Amino acid sequence: MVPLPVANNFDALNAKLLDGCIKQSQAKLRGQTETIAERMKRDTAALMVLPAVVFDACHKISTRISSLSLVRYRTNDYSVPTQYGHREVLVKGYVDHVDICLGAEIIARHKRSYSREEFIYNPLHYLALLEQKPRAFDQAAPLQDWVLPEVFDRLRRLLEVRMERRGRKEYIQVLRLLENFTQTQVEHAVKQAIGLGVIGFDAIKHLILCAIEWRPVKLNL
Repeated sequence: MVPLPVANNFDALNAKLLDGCIKQSQAKLRGQTETIAERMKRDTAALMVLPAVVFDACHKISTRISSLSLVRYRTNDYSVPTQYGHREVLVKGYVDHVDICLGAEIIARHKRSYSREEFIYNPLHYLALLEQKPRAFDQAAPLQDWVLPEVFDRLRRLLEVRMERRGRKEYIQVLRLLENFTQTQVEHAVKQAIGLGVIGFDAIKHLILCAIEWRPVKLNL
């Protein structure tokens, strides 16, 4: 490719390459009376039909999940949900992301890292285990760089004041709502719960479901 193409992202690069192909298709090479596009039509007619399944453009390796719920790919370790520990999986390395598959199911997806010996965690993968061991919550390495809105810290303080030891486990249960709902949905419900004075997992989940289903909130016990 001369000159070397420059683009801000892959979408912009693809658009530039497509535009170049369209312009080139109208050219006539030396000794030819037809354009490249016209000659391409004849070539296309002679080609084999496309495969029924689209080519999966990735590098694949089979490996085993470690006891720490990590899978190693190209010197880096990527997390998977803790319930899949010690299972055989297929890792698919794409240009921009890594998929970890168990059978036909994608059990984890991460942005691909091109560094070396790096740990790439998804904190949600470890919440189910931490719910059973809430004392390990503050020391858990996968959660150290997890930045959540300030309202989540406020919720935790309120829960621990009201419920003491039980409060931390209740807080982890609230965080597990992020497994099935967006952060925006959970954050909004937490703010509502604090404003209404109904601090707890059940109330927050109820508020989320009411918002999704467009039905009135019923918190009168």
